[in-house]
Amino acid sequence: MAELFLELFSEEIPSGMQARAADDLGSLLTKALDGLNPRDLRTFFGARRIAAILNVDAEIPARSVSERGPREGAPEKALEGFTRKHGVTPADLTLENGFWVLNKSLDPVSTESRVAEAIPELLWKFPWPKSMRWGAGSTFTWVRPLRRIACLLDGHVVPFTLARDGDDAHGLKASNLSEGHRFLAPGAFEILSGQQWQDELETRSVIVDMDSRRDMVRTGVARLADQHGITVVQNDGLVDEVCGLVEYPVPLLGKIDAPFMDLPAEVMQVSMRINQRYFALRNPDGKAAPYFAFIGNLPFKDGGKLTTAGNERVLRARFADARHFWDLDRKTKLADRVPALAAVTFHAKLGTQAERAERISKLAGTVAQAMGLDGAQIAQAERAGLLAKADLTTGMVGEFPELQGVMGGYYAAHDGEDEAVSRAVAEHYLPRGQSDETAKAPVSVAVALADRLDLLAGFFAIGELPSGSGDPYALRRAALGIIRTIRDNELRLELTALFAQAANGRAEGELAKLPDFMAERLRVQLRSEGERHDVLAAILTHGLDGDLVRLLARTSALSEMIQTEDGRNLLAAAKRAANILRIEDKKDGPHTGAPDPALYTQDEERALAAGLDQAVPAIETALKEERFTDAMQAIAALRPTLDRFFEAVTVNAPEPEVRANRLKLLSLFRETTALIADFGQIEG
Repeated sequence: MAELFLELFSEEIPSGMQARAADDLGSLLTKALDGLNPRDLRTFFGARRIAAILNVDAEIPARSVSERGPREGAPEKALEGFTRKHGVTPADLTLENGFWVLNKSLDPVSTESRVAEAIPELLWKFPWPKSMRWGAGSTFTWVRPLRRIACLLDGHVVPFTLARDGDDAHGLKASNLSEGHRFLAPGAFEILSGQQWQDELETRSVIVDMDSRRDMVRTGVARLADQHGITVVQNDGLVDEVCGLVEYPVPLLGKIDAPFMDLPAEVMQVSMRINQRYFALRNPDGKAAPYFAFIGNLPFKDGGKLTTAGNERVLRARFADARHFWDLDRKTKLADRVPALAAVTFHAKLGTQAERAERISKLAGTVAQAMGLDGAQIAQAERAGLLAKADLTTGMVGEFPELQGVMGGYYAAHDGEDEAVSRAVAEHYLPRGQSDETAKAPVSVAVALADRLDLLAGFFAIGELPSGSGDPYALRRAALGIIRTIRDNELRLELTALFAQAANGRAEGELAKLPDFMAERLRVQLRSEGERHDVLAAILTHGLDGDLVRLLARTSALSEMIQTEDGRNLLAAAKRAANILRIEDKKDGPHTGAPDPALYTQDEERALAAGLDQAVPAIETALKEERFTDAMQAIAALRPTLDRFFEAVTVNAPEPEVRANRLKLLSLFRETTALIADFGQIEG
């Protein structure tokens, strides 16, 4: 076993690309060195380097391999191509099972030679999302200019160069050198091993482990905040971004001038995060604290006083801009901005934002009515729907698009709109992401649903559906937003009817696919929660039940039933019956219709028929009355009768009429289970 160390040292790598690059490096190395049994992989990444440390075998041992060539009797050119590819003659081939086969004995391959061969090819083809050329005379690309390659096998340099085909690749070749902090420890140092590299970098003010940098940022900022009795607004994405910008994190705390403290907290947070990568802080009462935290890239002799003052000055200018937009936007009422939406195109085939606002307003009233809200709330929903997109014309949202909806809520409250209206405008984008809360206030819920219903119906009507990983209009997220909002608020809505309302009489495009799209999103959501999405798929064979609460209650009852002993045995019996029918129906089926009681020859047949006669009306009534547990109990009660039937009865009886009658009885059982779900879709 030998330790392989590889470091790729470059100019500053964009923060958002570092983690993926380290993962790619690890997976590509593992694949390229497969014959060396790579294991114990560790990857590292930071502002100026990605690296990997792993253990490999000492060599690829001698081995025999077989390459199958053309079939016997294949055209002569096929045989010539195969032999030319492998550098052999037809005499070197043997005929095995009708194919020409090349059997080769390969000599051992040293780890050093395999690494030296594999890594240059890997680096030339490295999958950066964006890469660049630099200097002159080379077509080699990297995310930023690559300065050093360190590659060691048990402490010894693996000699290779990136030069190929007359391209010198900027003279890059393997060495045992790396560099520390750009300012605190410039210059190269010698690497002896992976652990020595980590230790030496730390002495040279580079914390190469991402988790360690995260911990320094989180604990350092929290410690500074705690000294003032305040807390940090958690933002894991910002922590990761900052950790990708610095090699030696040093948390510092700055002060916000009092005149800016009446700005909306969201404005302050977004401005600090987007423009400066600052951390927002809050008081114990949840309001914005007059401080901000930021991360330096090195310790300061003056404790960071000069740097803090400079950052305070920069933030003062940012907040002055935000103050300008805040004051200017409030001079025009939000309602007076609605006509300006006519100049904002939503989509070439779906009209302007003004037209969309009208649709959302009307649909919000429809949803509110379906929710059972009173007349005043319905009017509030329609008003909020009309105003929901008006803040798109404001200067603040133009500067900070992330504040859509939020600013509309503030401006609506400033204009004296009803509290429910301003809240609905602010919350109608919820949930913005998987971790966000959903809207809870009734009027907010109505507008949030209306916004997404219009979005989905509109784009399906013009045939703009998600495909593969592409979803430019975030339709999957909109569908999940509807599902989560309905589930979190336990709303008894007929979703299919609401989609019909949102379609507004249109039937073109792909609207017919919308129920299946919602069903698939629901399956995805259940899968992410660890729930039995296969049970949902079994129930959905009859199509999407527009009442998601009813659908999920039915799914839950079936999931619980099949986890019992009776349920598991019933499931097995249902699959056994389905398999028998599938085979026999191919011969002379289908075997449908009512079985003839006069042809029953065994008590077990009669008992199953009687059980089905009792179960069917009981199941149908229970399902109609939404007593799903009772419906599952009614079907599960058939289990002992089924067991006796399959133990005692030979379905494929020698008498044709008895066989056909028994198959009809099984078909009746299958139809009975189908009242619940398609049991064949259920795993297990």
